[in-house]
Parts: sequence; structure tokens; C-alpha cells
Amino acid sequence: MTRGPEWDARTYDRIADPMHRWGVAVLDRLPLRGDERVLDAGCGSGRVTEALLERLRGGHVIALDASLAMLDEARQRLARFGDRVTFVEADLMSPLPIGDPVDAVLSTATFHWVPDHDALFRNLAAVMAVGARLVAQCGGVGNIARVQAASDAVALDWVARNGDAALDAGARGHLNFATPLATAARLDAAGFTHIETWLTDEPTRLEAGDPLETYLETVCLREITARLTPERRRAFVHDVARALPEPILDYVRLNVTAIRAG
Repeated sequence: MTRGPEWDARTYDRIADPMHRWGVAVLDRLPLRGDERVLDAGCGSGRVTEALLERLRGGHVIALDASLAMLDEARQRLARFGDRVTFVEADLMSPLPIGDPVDAVLSTATFHWVPDHDALFRNLAAVMAVGARLVAQCGGVGNIARVQAASDAVALDWVARNGDAALDAGARGHLNFATPLATAARLDAAGFTHIETWLTDEPTRLEAGDPLETYLETVCLREITARLTPERRRAFVHDVARALPEPILDYVRLNVTAIRAG
């Protein structure tokens, strides 16, 4: 992930069942012998990283994230793996502080937090060995469109009624939901081959009330709610949840597989 408002990593770890479920399915696409050196680009709280380490009995994982809170949570979860995991604080928008090239890169629920995907893929390619495989999934074009529409409508209403300067700059934050075609072109330009990119719909129903609102505040609306006081944050998220036609998040996932060219 890139730098921005700090994450509530403990709450994220508790509610991230959808991301964990999708992440394990993405991991299934990564062929492993078991002795590779793998970069988890955006490890978050380490739930998918844990599944990766369990498959790398003789390998090593570099768990990378820009969030110190997420890395602290991941360290606790992954402590049992000892020196088979290295934790790196880094922003995927910048050259990565990784020495020897990695044999593979796994990334789940991360790339849509990165504003510049051209820089992202260049930085990943720079630390990958020739023939290394990239397997990733993130939010794609159309992701949480209904949530964003509800958030936009509530923000406009708040600005109209209260002149709320915290929301006047726009309510969506800096999420980057790319298309498969544009992503394939960027991967090609960054030095990848055998590129496959595609979208999958993953509508996700949550329990109405506090479970939905906690999820929205922690994940979908975090860049917006970070601008608000705690009291106004709760009110804003409540209004967005009420504006949704049903407690379903209209997730669209962008899937990526590619190989680092020679």
C-alpha cells in the first residue's frame, strides 16, 4: 500500500474476511516449489501472508507495506515463522529497498491504493528475477461504484447544508481502479510478458448496521473519514450506509498474472 491516512490495522484484521478469501484464491494461481523467495507487495495485517508462508516450507517471504500499523499487526500474526519472513516498510510508488531479486511477487487488495501504476510495475519489475511470476488482484474499473455514488451524494449534501470544508475537496479519495487493457499495456511497458488481465464481480453482502458501517469506515471510506472528527465520521458513515439500496458492496476485482521478461 502507499502512504496516506494510517490504518486501523486491528479492526481491518478482524473484518477482512472478503480480502482473505479472495487472497487465498489468488495464491492458488501462484505455482510454488516451496523454496522460493517471494515478495508480498502490500501484506496488510498478514492474513494472506500467513497462507503463503505455510506453502513455502523451505522458502522466504518479504512482507512489504507502507503502513507501520499493518506491519506491527503482521509481525504479531507471523511471529511463529521466525526468520523465514522479513518485514519491509516501503511505498510501492518508490524504488523498493530489496537486495537480491525475488522469485515471485504476490499482491492482493493493494494496487488500487497506488495512484501511479506505471511506477508501481516498474518498481516491482526492478526487484524481480528474469522469469519471476507476478500474481495479483486488486480493485478494478467499476469497483464499489454504488458505494462511491452514495458517498458522493452524502458529501454533496453535507457541503450544501453545512459548508463542510473537509468534504468540499471531493469524497472519493485517491483510489485507482484500472481497466484490464490499460493494466496489460503498463505491464508490457514495464518489462513483463505472458500477461493476462481480467475482471471478476465479487458482490459482498454484510450485516446491516454496525458490521457494515465499521467495514465502510475502516476500508472503503477511510481516506474520506480521516478528514473528519470521530463524531462526524460516525455520522457520515451512517448516512452513506443508509444511502445504499442494500448492504451489498459491489466489488469488482482486477486479476493479473505476468512473467518478468529477460
